[in-house]
Amino acid sequence: MASRDLYRDRLDLLQAALDHINQGFSVFDADLHLLAWNRQLFELLDIPTHLARRGTPLSAFLEVNAKRGEYGPGDVTELVARRVERARLFEPHSFERVRPDGQVVLVTGAPLPEGGFVTTYTDITREREQQASLERTVAERTRQLRQSEDWLRLVTDNVPALVAYFGPGPVYRFANRRYAKWFDQTVESIVGRKVSEIAGPELYTELAPHIEKAFEGHAVSYEYSRTRPGGRIAHMRSTLIPDRTLDGRVLGCFVLSLDATEQKRSETALAQAQRMEAVGQLTGGLAHDFNNLLTIVIGNVLALRRKIDGPAMPDLSAHLDPILHAAQRGAELTRRLLAFARGDAPNLQPVRLATLVGNIEGLLAGSLPKSIDFSLHLEATAAVSRVDPAELENALVNLVLNARDAMPDGGRISLVLEDVTLNDAEADRFGVFGGSYARLTVSDTGLGMSEEVRRQAFDPFFSTKPFGTGSGLGLPTVYGFARRSGGGIAIESRVGHGTDIHLLLPLTPDDDATDAAADTEPVPAGAGELVLLVDDDGDVANVVRDQLCALGYSVLVTGDASDALDLVRDVTDIRAVLSDIVMPGQMNGLALLHEMRKTRPGLPVALMTGYRQGPSSDGGTPDCPILPKPFSTRLLARTMNEILA
Repeated sequence: MASRDLYRDRLDLLQAALDHINQGFSVFDADLHLLAWNRQLFELLDIPTHLARRGTPLSAFLEVNAKRGEYGPGDVTELVARRVERARLFEPHSFERVRPDGQVVLVTGAPLPEGGFVTTYTDITREREQQASLERTVAERTRQLRQSEDWLRLVTDNVPALVAYFGPGPVYRFANRRYAKWFDQTVESIVGRKVSEIAGPELYTELAPHIEKAFEGHAVSYEYSRTRPGGRIAHMRSTLIPDRTLDGRVLGCFVLSLDATEQKRSETALAQAQRMEAVGQLTGGLAHDFNNLLTIVIGNVLALRRKIDGPAMPDLSAHLDPILHAAQRGAELTRRLLAFARGDAPNLQPVRLATLVGNIEGLLAGSLPKSIDFSLHLEATAAVSRVDPAELENALVNLVLNARDAMPDGGRISLVLEDVTLNDAEADRFGVFGGSYARLTVSDTGLGMSEEVRRQAFDPFFSTKPFGTGSGLGLPTVYGFARRSGGGIAIESRVGHGTDIHLLLPLTPDDDATDAAADTEPVPAGAGELVLLVDDDGDVANVVRDQLCALGYSVLVTGDASDALDLVRDVTDIRAVLSDIVMPGQMNGLALLHEMRKTRPGLPVALMTGYRQGPSSDGGTPDCPILPKPFSTRLLARTMNEILA
């Protein structure tokens, strides 16, 4: 009796413990009769309490649920029988059941070793409501993000610019339609691919240093060009902006590119117009210089004639040397004027700045009135920069002439070349990176500029000069040259205190830079080879013939292109031909070259021209040496040696 009471007490204690669990609990035996339960089971599932007794069959519980429609429509007996049959399999099970009132119950059952099973019932209604709310929030946020991305795509696809973003690799993560089209891609095909693959090896070699600079945390601007289908060259101006975290790490780069093709064409037109204006301003100074040269030549020739007519033949070198030097200076002035006026494509090369800047003084001397004192200070004698010499010369001429115009009553102009090292703050003023540069400063004591004028000084067609006396193209041309050369320009000025214009150029190693030093190499001489000389100007032909004879060549001279063809065909001893290009009224030198090669394909030929570049009817360049007139005996000797080698 005592043991039975002890057993009942333990069951009551176990039942009390189960009643405190916040989940429903039930145990059914192998005959599917209730063995154990807790109060939460009946409260959670709203089951009548009269079923809470040992031995109640599972079918009684199922029947209550079926009648309440918790198993859906259908015959109650069949619904219950189906579930009893499934329960007799005693398989592990776990499922969620949504009750008619919306309550969600998680039912989890496991079989017992000797038959029957134990089941727990958990109310997960709140969890499912929270999950549904979260899913709705995620869906809404996803919709908003997709809408934002669609708006971003809509905006970037319609702005007149190329927009992209690439991450490490570098690999494209985003590109608008214009950017993808620029590289003959689609938005879908460009994303996820490397920049090197899209740009191609040749262009990527040019872009790589800028991209590396951007991934180091610097904003970078640069220009590049591509040959588009049909052979058209298109120019692009790009800026890379690093995408940095708060701690300074670079996650990627934003790319903004603008088509600069039309702007390049406009800049070329502006530069040409400015060159023409500057040539006009230089005309007076050039006429002055040429008159001086002619005075020297004529005076010495007259003196030479008087001495030749005398009883004895004196030493003529005192008169011949000035004639030669004056003529050489005239030839140099002509060459520089042609280079200045033609505005050929930029020819970037390492230039020793002191040598080029020193030559500016001679070009400008005749263009500055006596009321202006011009001084030149070359402090950085070893400075070398990679620039186009003609463009640099053009820039300096413009700056000095602008300074002249700012001093109608006279004053002082100085041109200073010096080395400088700029920190980042100083470099920002010029739009460049900190480092070592050559600085060219043109200073004047003129009228100066107001702050408003200084801000507009680089705007094309802005000018403070009276209408008809200035184009407003000078400083924009200089600005364009500075940016193309990797440098910058800045103005310091105050009204009544003059102006300082600083032109900054990046330094480059001087390994390849050359000075205009005297050529001391021996002059290669001929060995009696017969040369045909073709020139319709008899005086020029006589001078060149004498030069060739002095070099050891035998010379046949003709002024007619047709006669030259007959001589080439009939005189097999002719070893080479030297012909002028421009021969008015007859076949020119290029056509003559073409016809001679039909007759004697291997005959060496050199051409002469008084132009800076030989004119060609088809725009091509002849595949033979071209001698620019006037040429030295040394250059003639080298050319003849080259074609006869």
